[in-house]
Amino acid sequence: MTTNTATATAAAQNTVDVLVGIFRDVLRLPELTADTDFYEAGGDSLTAFQITGRLQEILGADVPVSLVFAYPTPQELAEVVDADYGTA
Repeated sequence: MTTNTATATAAAQNTVDVLVGIFRDVLRLPELTADTDFYEAGGDSLTAFQITGRLQEILGADVPVSLVFAYPTPQELAEVVDADYGTA
């Protein structure tokens, strides 16, 4: 693994960790993991807006709420945030 790949992987994991924390807090599920589905965890439009608001505060990424619905796990959403918003 090259240094750039290692750095990108570490940054992506950091985004996953941030999103897991946000999902846990907003959905009030301390056992939530990177693979927990937003819908199955009880997510709705209000919690989706809370998630994107927290992302804006923490990462500075203005993520549309529609992405939370399209990529419903912290892992999936982190990949898109990193790729599309340059947080990696």
